[in-house]
Amino acid sequence: MSGSKKKKVTKAERLKLLQEEEERRLKEEEEARLKYEKEEMERLEIQRIEKEKWNRLEAKDLERRNEELEELYLLERCFPEAEKLKQETRMLSQWKHYIQCDGSPDPSIAQEMNTFISLWKEKTNETFEEVIEKSKVVLNLIEKLKFILLETPPCDLQDKNIIQYQESILQLQELLHLKFNVATEILLRQASTLADLDSGNMEKVIKDENVTLYVWANLKKNPRHRSVRFSETQIGFEIPRILATSDIAVRLLHTHYDHVSALHPVSTPSKEHTSSVTELVKDDVENVEKAISKEVEEESKQQEKQSHLIQEEKLKVEEEQDDIEVKMSSAEEESEAIKCELEMKVLSETVSAAQLLLVENSSEKPDFFENDMVDLFQFTTLGGVYHLDILELPPQCKPVKGWMIVEILKEGLQKYTYPPETTEDFETENAFPPIEVTLEVHENVIFFENPMVVRWDAEGKHWRTDGISNVSYKPKERLVTFSLDTFGPVTLIQDAHINMPYQSWELRPLDVNKVLLTVTTVFTEIQIQIKENLCMLSSVKLKDKKHISILEGTWMTPIPFIIALKEAGLNIFPTRYSHFYVVINNKARMNLSKFNVVPLVEVKAYRQMALLSSTFAFGWSKWNLLCNSTKVVFKVREHLPEECTENPNWALLMFSGDRAQRLKIKEESEAFSEALKEETEFHSTLYHMVRDFASKEAMEKVRSSNCQFVNSVCHMLLSTRLLSYS
Repeated sequence: MSGSKKKKVTKAERLKLLQEEEERRLKEEEEARLKYEKEEMERLEIQRIEKEKWNRLEAKDLERRNEELEELYLLERCFPEAEKLKQETRMLSQWKHYIQCDGSPDPSIAQEMNTFISLWKEKTNETFEEVIEKSKVVLNLIEKLKFILLETPPCDLQDKNIIQYQESILQLQELLHLKFNVATEILLRQASTLADLDSGNMEKVIKDENVTLYVWANLKKNPRHRSVRFSETQIGFEIPRILATSDIAVRLLHTHYDHVSALHPVSTPSKEHTSSVTELVKDDVENVEKAISKEVEEESKQQEKQSHLIQEEKLKVEEEQDDIEVKMSSAEEESEAIKCELEMKVLSETVSAAQLLLVENSSEKPDFFENDMVDLFQFTTLGGVYHLDILELPPQCKPVKGWMIVEILKEGLQKYTYPPETTEDFETENAFPPIEVTLEVHENVIFFENPMVVRWDAEGKHWRTDGISNVSYKPKERLVTFSLDTFGPVTLIQDAHINMPYQSWELRPLDVNKVLLTVTTVFTEIQIQIKENLCMLSSVKLKDKKHISILEGTWMTPIPFIIALKEAGLNIFPTRYSHFYVVINNKARMNLSKFNVVPLVEVKAYRQMALLSSTFAFGWSKWNLLCNSTKVVFKVREHLPEECTENPNWALLMFSGDRAQRLKIKEESEAFSEALKEETEFHSTLYHMVRDFASKEAMEKVRSSNCQFVNSVCHMLLSTRLLSYS
């Protein structure tokens, strides 16, 4: 029993164990302290080395900064050069119109436009077909006026010219619609002679590339004939009994354009900004001209003085005169060179101001809209306008002794009020139910979601969603059916930002001065080719299926191309208000303290990307969302025709407007870091950054890029704002 008991530990042994344990603890703490101090010293040493390295890189960057910016300035002269070419093209276009003498007016000359409008007003008794033919000229003039307002730099447009062009547009639009009404009245006077043998009513369809007319005249007034369907279409109406027994005509005038929505003011740089820049540089030009003129005058006075003093030495005088003439000639040449340089500077600053305006955001949200009102900053009309009208049937033509006699009403074509303003004479309110309408969606328009139907409020001058019910859409047949309380202009709308934000993008060279821009959204993938001063829709994919668009294969200059894509429903072009409607990168949703910084960073990035686009491919990076709002991150790689593009070797670049650096992280990395890639430096420009790892052939191609091509690529980048809306 005693042997199995534990041996009792004495007090001395217990103290010894505690002492040994304390010594071991102190030893471990000392070792940990020494290890920490060593690691801390190593960390500080690494920090010191990194800081010294960073300081050396900053000093090196600062030392060559002026040289790099000067070289970039020379490369960016392509932008004012492209603008000069555009100015020459506009002048040449005016000259061609002048010598063509085809009878059409020059839309930029007020007298010619006023004469054209007055002469057409005086012309009467035009048939609908004649008005449609004339409308082609009118629509072309309206389009030209709009492009003048959009394409002409603000410094070249006076306020009076802008007002003149906008008034001409409104006058042409109003006169065109008036002519359609008069032509409809002329057509309806002949309704009895055009009546269908089976139904006894008149039905007429006139189709054209810009306008389609559907008109039905109720000649028989059969209460059982309440369903109107135009032949060979599913377009039509379900009219109530009261209309089926009335002397009425129902007209659907589908204009493939929208002249109903109010004209929005053209976005132009503030006069103060553009004029201050222009005046500042113009002052420099004038000062230099005065100085050179003064120098020439002094030389001339000196010449006269010398000729009087040494008249007897004719040979000597002649030699001195020759020298002075050479000096004056060289001074004049120098004057022209300096003047040309400063004019280029004025143009360069103007172009830069216009480019900056494209990416500036509004700090104030558009006016408040009521629940039923449509906000045209958020939504866009697509497929034109459907003018739905119930018309009073005019007196019909009557044959009398070989003549056709018709009573012409002085008040012209009259609309039938439905429902009537007073309903006291009717038994029930159900006598005026909503009218069911079936319309066909324009074949060249893409709706990514079911279209919304809205009606025009003539009094309030805006589109509204009330008064419309039972909306249904058949996407395969492209038919939309709805019930309408009262007739008037109707259109279909879609969220203008349905394709924003973008999921990804890529800008890739295809050939010399030719690139492919691919923008991928939730619903579609849009590919755009750019060459010289032209753009073309290359392809549209909807849910991995190719969609055929009428725009594919058609080359257009950038602004008409952008408008055409918007009108087709392919809107990837944010406006200055879009950041209020899209959950986007914080680079676009900036606070006021950064309002002037971030747009400038974006503009600089797009300009330099455009300069490099002939040889380098650029792409979307997920890290762009996580970097500071004053910086942008994107992928870049040299693109050569013979290289395999299955596994491209992308470099990640970060750019802040005045500094470009290559990042250590990759697209697949787990966390974002601004650490510099080993054995790389940073530069003041993207051009010099990529030059560090680019081939000599690539940089030669960049320097020989076509100025119009570079300008077009830059315009498309500025218009899509890929770095902010993806």
